[in-house]
Amino acid sequence: MTDSCDILISGGGIAGLTAAAVFGAAGFDVICVDPTPPVTDRNADGSDLRTTAFLQPAHDLLQHCGLWDRLEPHAAPLQIMRIVDAGGDIPEPRVVRDFNAADISDQPFGWNLPNWLLRREMVARLQELSNVDFRPGTGTVSLFTRTAEARVGLSDGTRVRTKLVIAADGRNSPMREAAGIKVHTTRYGQKALAFAVTHPIAHENVSTEIHRSGGPFTLVPLPDWQGQPSSAIVWMERGPRAVELLNLPEAEFEAAMTERSCGLFGPLKLASRRTIWPIISQSAEHLSAQRVALMAEAAHVVPPIGAQGLNMSLGDLRSLLDLAQARPEGLGDAQMLDAYHKARHAEIELRVKGIDLLNRASMVEARPLRDARAAGLNALYSLPVVRKTLMQMGLGVR
Repeated sequence: MTDSCDILISGGGIAGLTAAAVFGAAGFDVICVDPTPPVTDRNADGSDLRTTAFLQPAHDLLQHCGLWDRLEPHAAPLQIMRIVDAGGDIPEPRVVRDFNAADISDQPFGWNLPNWLLRREMVARLQELSNVDFRPGTGTVSLFTRTAEARVGLSDGTRVRTKLVIAADGRNSPMREAAGIKVHTTRYGQKALAFAVTHPIAHENVSTEIHRSGGPFTLVPLPDWQGQPSSAIVWMERGPRAVELLNLPEAEFEAAMTERSCGLFGPLKLASRRTIWPIISQSAEHLSAQRVALMAEAAHVVPPIGAQGLNMSLGDLRSLLDLAQARPEGLGDAQMLDAYHKARHAEIELRVKGIDLLNRASMVEARPLRDARAAGLNALYSLPVVRKTLMQMGLGVR
């Protein structure tokens, strides 16, 4: 059986579902496939308890494709990014610096949402778009391209003829591999624990990143949970320590995370199960091949610092959409895909390297290096022009 569409999206994670909604709302015929059906319930096995912060530039894209109205009621605004250095002899704040969105904008830096909820609302939005065919439980297994089209084999035996394949199928992307595109990978020996907590002291829409050693400990605002202030936590540590923490009895784990949080929010209580994720940096040598465009983690992976991962992915998506709408007759051709690579590759390389440096700085164990990190934070913050430029760069504002 052969189907046809304008765009086949391989991958039904948050990036792939967003791409399907964006291109569907723009009038393209889209098929989106993923071998793993999305888990859309917080308490179900396999639910993704990480959160995603959509930074300001994402707002218009989500509004245009009809997603924002669904997401806004569940979103926690991020007004202040607070960086805390706790690299002294004991885990307590010694440098605290606030980056306030009000310095550069009348909007918050972004809005934070749980990943399982994003999947739920995005799948519901795709069901409203008659030109989007979402096929959970079906994956891509083969790729054959010619100058005029691509032919993709699916795991259910279907073949799809399409003008453009968007590979949004993750860091081990089967479509990237089938297209023969190589990647460069950096491993840090780190893992991230991700979970939700409640705490007695309100977060007041402040995202707090606490640096000591092993990696940052980040609390990102969530809406209240069962009448208590709540945050999502990403706790990055060297691999063996992260596994040790994952397996601690609950009371011991709560004591350890309260200590690592410097007690800034009072005693932290688990409000979800604990999940663990490997930390790497990765970038593809090229962002396109014949009839194929890479986006999101198929193109680039960065440690979870500064909410950059998905927002780089949405930069990819905006670029693809602009090129597709500028020349619909050239959808997926060499001119479009060469322009896509040129538009995105240099910026991606720069951001991957920048986040790599930030992560290495957050991991340092030696006391003199931790002191240097605190001094560097002070220096960056004390110059208003530098502070504003850093905030604008973080948002992806040119």
